[in-house]
Amino acid sequence: MSQFDLPRRLVAETLGTALLLATVVGSGIMAENLAGGNVAIALLGNTIPTGAILVVLITIFGPVSGAHFNPAVTLSFLIRREITIDAAIAYVAVQVIGGIIGTWSAHLMFAQELFQLSSHVRTGGAQWFSEGVATFGLVATILGTLRWRPEAVAYMVGLYITAAYWFTASTSFANPAVTIARSLTDTFSGIYPPHTPGFILAQLVGAVVATLTIGWLVSRRLESK
Repeated sequence: MSQFDLPRRLVAETLGTALLLATVVGSGIMAENLAGGNVAIALLGNTIPTGAILVVLITIFGPVSGAHFNPAVTLSFLIRREITIDAAIAYVAVQVIGGIIGTWSAHLMFAQELFQLSSHVRTGGAQWFSEGVATFGLVATILGTLRWRPEAVAYMVGLYITAAYWFTASTSFANPAVTIARSLTDTFSGIYPPHTPGFILAQLVGAVVATLTIGWLVSRRLESK
């Protein structure tokens, strides 16, 4: 449980999610501008900054708020009774607000129109399943690392997301707040707004399954005989 009061925790969640989205959207714009039409290079240019900034943000804000930056992660901690329902609702609200602020900040940095809606099609069974898998893996990474190597959480999350960008068809959004915010940018990292519900539902299912699975998996050790 954090030693910080709720207002400070909410500011940490807002800032962290905003900086995360500024990185995701901003690096996507930069990568696409520099890749010369090579989508693989653009995706690589989007992946590395995202994984790197997660290490930084979790290290900075983790001691304050837990560094959720993600409603799916907050849901997991709610299921585990490690956050109250009132605090969880507040966390989710500021995560969404922070994500939108981060997206708009990226637009301003690259002299783009501030208000946009994405036209990037991301839908279908493969995409939804990818998001379920991606979010399952993310929550499992967090809970498993907290159980065995809590000092390594920032690095494990950064490495997992770096990998998940490339092994999932959806490029691993794995975060409802990120999904909403990315629907508001018609750039490399965007998602067509009507396609967000399928992503978010898959993410929440993945988070719940991971929470229950990892909770059971690490709940006890067999006595050696």
